[in-house]
Amino acid sequence: MPILTKQLPLLKEQIPVLFDNISAWVTPLLAQLGVKFTFDFAHIKDFILKYLNTNAEDSIGSLLSSVKLGGSVALAVIGNAVLIPVVLFYLLNDWDHFVSRAQSFVPPRMRAAFDSFVKEADAVLGQYLRGQLLVMLMLAVFYSVGLVLFGLDLAWPIGIFTGLAVFVPYLGFGLGMVLALLSGLLQFASIKALVMVAVVYGAGQLVESFFLTPRFVGERIGLHPIAVIFALMAFGQLFGFVGILVALPASAVLLVAIRRLQANYMSSKLYQG
Repeated sequence: MPILTKQLPLLKEQIPVLFDNISAWVTPLLAQLGVKFTFDFAHIKDFILKYLNTNAEDSIGSLLSSVKLGGSVALAVIGNAVLIPVVLFYLLNDWDHFVSRAQSFVPPRMRAAFDSFVKEADAVLGQYLRGQLLVMLMLAVFYSVGLVLFGLDLAWPIGIFTGLAVFVPYLGFGLGMVLALLSGLLQFASIKALVMVAVVYGAGQLVESFFLTPRFVGERIGLHPIAVIFALMAFGQLFGFVGILVALPASAVLLVAIRRLQANYMSSKLYQG
């Protein structure tokens, strides 16, 4: 970037020469072709020079800021891509040790109840993960087939991406819809693209929200379909986007805790009178 900054004055000096050369080449060529059309190169040249003189510093500043931000993001992504597998390897390798160390902090008289709770929570989270994977697979097929029926050339990659990306609520669906809309506009160049996106993605969102997620995720973790919807709304309102991501797993663990509390209460003397 410092080199570009130093070269900018030289660029402004070369612009008049460049336009003079273009004018000297284009004007005779158009005359030979019999085209009676002239470019006002002098006006274009003056406009570009005026713009460079006025906005050069601001443009360079914006470009430097963008490069700095983009470079930081790129380095963070590369760093995480290298770091996460390494940390995951050592974490899985020493997982039993970490679990035993965590259990050592639990008082011996509470150890049995703690182990039972952890096992039940682990089973519920496993059911959630399997249900979520099933929903992703079914939606990938649904979106792909729907886009194929409308004749979209990129139906399968966009449909599969949308189905797999629904693991991230709203964001995955939105990205898939934007990709389908852009692809449809480029291919059809008509209102057919809007109709395709409205039909396929509208139906997909309804099927996911009111049937697939409550049926294959909510029922597997023991949540009523209405509870699934309210859990997503509540966690999203309290914790934003992160809350939407962790709403169902957190609700599953809370459900296990509530069941335990309910069982203890009903077996207590307070309940039995």
